[in-house]
Amino acid sequence: MQTATLISPQEYLEQEAQHDHKHEYHAGEIVAMAGAQLVHNILVANLIRLLGVCADDNGCLVLPSDMLLKLPECEKYVYPDVMIVCETPLLDDEHRQGLEVLLNPTVVIEVTSPSTALFDRTEKMECYLLLASLQQYVLVDSEKVDVITYTRSPQNQWIMQYFTQKTDKATIGDCELLLEDIYRKTGK
Repeated sequence: MQTATLISPQEYLEQEAQHDHKHEYHAGEIVAMAGAQLVHNILVANLIRLLGVCADDNGCLVLPSDMLLKLPECEKYVYPDVMIVCETPLLDDEHRQGLEVLLNPTVVIEVTSPSTALFDRTEKMECYLLLASLQQYVLVDSEKVDVITYTRSPQNQWIMQYFTQKTDKATIGDCELLLEDIYRKTGK
């Protein structure tokens, strides 16, 4: 039986600062990030474009998938597809190694594919929901028109909303987006 060699967060960050390709860190294990399909990239671009204008008007920042996020409760470092930050961005000073690591997203968005959907809807979601700063987690399906939002209530409960029609409007952060606009040019 072969056992995996685990590394520390500091070793991961040192290696990640040197790599040309992105890797996530999952409690001691490094996971290489695969390239995304065209529809996935179109969805991410649409979200960044649509949210960018709205978020800017509200004093928030929209960040693409090159921003590393620390999930301390789960011992993970991940690259969400899109993040919105509405407070002053807090960066992790511990183990930086030349990388900037965000600590306080307001909204995290993952565009799911058949290979990532289960992980994004279970283990990754559980870790995201533990972030004190997080007010919303959004899943956008790349295979069909399907958006799920999990929004934190003032009572600290998570409220799920499910959208499947192009005429539906989903509220993401403080922005109301028509699904037709999110899925524009995807063929969905």
